[in-house]
Amino acid sequence: MTTTPDKATLPLTPGRWVVDTNHSSIGFTIRHLGVSKVRGRFTRFDADVVVGETLATTSVSATVDVASIDTANADRDAHVLSPDIIDVARRPTMVFRSTSVKGAGTEYQVEGDLTIGDVTRPIVLAVELGGIESLPVGPRHAGFEAGTEIRRKDFGIDLALPPGVSVVALGDVVKVEIDLQLLEPST
Repeated sequence: MTTTPDKATLPLTPGRWVVDTNHSSIGFTIRHLGVSKVRGRFTRFDADVVVGETLATTSVSATVDVASIDTANADRDAHVLSPDIIDVARRPTMVFRSTSVKGAGTEYQVEGDLTIGDVTRPIVLAVELGGIESLPVGPRHAGFEAGTEIRRKDFGIDLALPPGVSVVALGDVVKVEIDLQLLEPST
């Protein structure tokens, strides 16, 4: 039996799944001086995951508090948030809203719009369903890994370098890695 794309489903109970923030994370990597990677994460975020009867009626939205950046170096974090790079006063949040969910089994693609500050661009998240587990008490848990790459310049995030300095301090490509553990809605 073949399932048409508009009738495809997730192996999850329809409803609003809650993010288990104790077992979820949003991380990133970016090249520094073209020779190594800096890793970081955002410690404050929220997501709204509504599983529909089909993938066509499933939606994901998320908001990340940019000021919650943590690269394990407070001085670097302060510089990244300054007007030299992100300018957190102008870009306090990153917001993602899905426009479509496609896939089957354990492999999915979530297409949507990412807004950083006043710039919105389409992105695609490659999503893998890690599994679904029941516990003796409480709701079932579902785990997902997602990833994408964005270009910081596409969102107007450039480096304020002094005149005559041509060193590329930060790469343009930011690799985003998301781990979400979701809790099944109570029925």
